[in-house]
Amino acid sequence: MTKYVDIIPQLDKPQDECGVFGIYKNDDDINVVAITHDALYGLQHRGHVSAGITVNVDEVFTTVKELGMVSEVFTPKTLQRLPNGKIAVGHVRYTSNQSLDRAANQPLVLRYKEGSIAISSNGSITNFPSIRKELERGGAMFQSNSNAELMAYIIASERCKTGTLEDAVLNSMQILEGAYSTVICGPTRLIGFRDIFGFRPLCVGRVKNSYVISSESCVIDSIGGDFIRDVKPGEMVVIDEDGFHSYELAHKVPKTSLCLFEYVYVARPDSVIDGVSVHTARMRAGELLYKEYPIDADMVCGVPDSGVIAAEGYAKASGIPYGMGFMKNKFLGRNAGTGMDKKKRLLHTKLTALKSNVQGKRIVVIDDSIVRGETSKHIVKLLKGAGAAEVHMLISSPPFVFPCYFGIDIHDKENLIATKKTVEEIRREIGADSLGYLSIESLRKTAEYAGVGLCDGCFTKSFSAKIPTEFFVDKYANKINNK
Repeated sequence: MTKYVDIIPQLDKPQDECGVFGIYKNDDDINVVAITHDALYGLQHRGHVSAGITVNVDEVFTTVKELGMVSEVFTPKTLQRLPNGKIAVGHVRYTSNQSLDRAANQPLVLRYKEGSIAISSNGSITNFPSIRKELERGGAMFQSNSNAELMAYIIASERCKTGTLEDAVLNSMQILEGAYSTVICGPTRLIGFRDIFGFRPLCVGRVKNSYVISSESCVIDSIGGDFIRDVKPGEMVVIDEDGFHSYELAHKVPKTSLCLFEYVYVARPDSVIDGVSVHTARMRAGELLYKEYPIDADMVCGVPDSGVIAAEGYAKASGIPYGMGFMKNKFLGRNAGTGMDKKKRLLHTKLTALKSNVQGKRIVVIDDSIVRGETSKHIVKLLKGAGAAEVHMLISSPPFVFPCYFGIDIHDKENLIATKKTVEEIRREIGADSLGYLSIESLRKTAEYAGVGLCDGCFTKSFSAKIPTEFFVDKYANKINNK
């Protein structure tokens, strides 16, 4: 009898961040609600905790947002509450917090003396504690611990000092440190901006004559649009009745730092980020894995879904047949595992090994990463339980040795098995016949043609942006990844 094994990605996988989207309508036959709704489906992989849409109709903002997946939040009935306006922004949220704070759901609408703005953001503000303390000393009252609320306060404050919303955003970008790719719906314009290092992706496209801004290019393809280009690090793009405008901060950093893990795991394979196809990068990772670990085996398989493409690359380079090693049950949903808490149910997945495919074979199994090692241990156990003669596990990224402070949920060094054990000790722990990690040099090659620099700090302990000491000691630090 086949046994199911629980895989809880929240505990043993680096989690996604958030996804943002915005549209400025220039075509009468376009429904901004329908397009934003479809776009959020395309970004669902970046956040499973909440979803929301805000629509601007003649400077009146209407918002629907709630905890849950896109399909759960936006029923036909709730979609009817959203009018077809001129501008809309959307958001899917991931949070590392154990408490599901509804006040942190986005888009966040802020009303102040100059009008209203709706903000959707992806990233992590590293000077969050000091900025918040300063605002609180000035009388600000916060409803959540989200980065978006802090950003909205800063932008509103700067707007009161300057002549335009554009100036306020540019000034705010010089105050805010860390990672942020953000869209804002203003009274009459759509704004998108990306931190000066470019940690998180953001791009611009067009649907007919209307403009869209999205975390990933795959969304633009899925809604029938045309990709225009990526938003540059330190750039703000503005769409209004006069068209498309671009503004760049004068200050430049020595090295831009797009998160390398976007190519390994986070982004959808059909996205192109800063000039590099995610699918191509993952295929190349598999090919480079073979150069580093040429194993004599009968079959190559990938752990669904993030290890599959790298496994195909390994099979292509090695000539070893690629086969399906696992069957993933995609229909368990949020009600699976009734004894688990709500967040665990949200991310709950179950796999079975395909006994007829793996029995008696020497298997190379490829996954994207190892965090605690529990998932890898389960994977090896599944394959050996199904009769695999040998199980060789290869990882298409280097070992995690340092937390991420810029949006990826790798925030607890104690949970990183590679900081406590050698590769050989990890191999014994998970029960594999061999274990290999892709080298950092090879991983960099997978995205060597990117138009920006790359951040690999979680693998190398080297970050381009500073991490303030207060990040570690402030009472808000444990909530800073609540996007």
